[in-house]
Amino acid sequence: MPDAAFEDQRRRCLALAYRLLGSAADAEDIVQEAWLRWRTVDDIRQPAAWLTTTVTRLCLDHQKSARVRRETYVGPWLPEPLATTDADVDPDTVSMAFLLLLERLSPLERAVFLLRRVFDLDYAAVARTLDRSEAAIRQLAHRADAHLRAARPRYAPTRDQHQALLLRFLMATQAGDLAPLQALLAEDATAWTDSGGHVRAARRVVRGRLHVARLFQGLARKPDSRGLQPELRQLNGWPAVILRRDEAVETAILIETDGALIYAVHVVRNPEKLRGLAR
Repeated sequence: MPDAAFEDQRRRCLALAYRLLGSAADAEDIVQEAWLRWRTVDDIRQPAAWLTTTVTRLCLDHQKSARVRRETYVGPWLPEPLATTDADVDPDTVSMAFLLLLERLSPLERAVFLLRRVFDLDYAAVARTLDRSEAAIRQLAHRADAHLRAARPRYAPTRDQHQALLLRFLMATQAGDLAPLQALLAEDATAWTDSGGHVRAARRVVRGRLHVARLFQGLARKPDSRGLQPELRQLNGWPAVILRRDEAVETAILIETDGALIYAVHVVRNPEKLRGLAR
């Protein structure tokens, strides 16, 4: 098959694989495997449909081993942060909060939800992609919608409002004052710190306004926080902060907010998940 036809679909394939797996590195590997298979087929009449099917099925196979590895993961697990631009994505479908919400679904439910709701395939096309009956796909879609309906992420009305609250949180953390930190947080706020056991970090999700505020107050006072340089970046569709030491990215900080309060702080410190941000 012509290489140009594959390249026309590459970004869409990466977008699908990333949302299915929560890992940009794994998504790249999946798309590369799809490319190798593409090169062995002589006549593909519908490139988009063929690649959607191939990438989805490769991801479903990959998820089996990924879930086994997840069982021994040290501390909370977060998706790999993805650098984006305004033109890249619908921010609501690639945010850290949305990807975490998808983790509540089974692999098949997740695939059906994404193909149907995000990539806008009809039920018949999803059924062909997953080699299931259309009735089964409708049932999976109904279950996925039911799982997600009660826990939709909050989003700020604009990126500017999201960014303003993020920067206020960063400044309050650097100041180390508890009251201003608490004032920015929702009562049921959570803090997730993903280090994968590679660096020191909270081993459990921290819950509640006071406990989250104390966590970040304590982090700001640690000697190893000195010398870190904050940099504003867009990650997963929304403004975020990365912390650098020299040229190395040590931390990525993303928040979930409705523009008034912060409901979740997602901190990625696992160096294996930060390599893509250094480029």
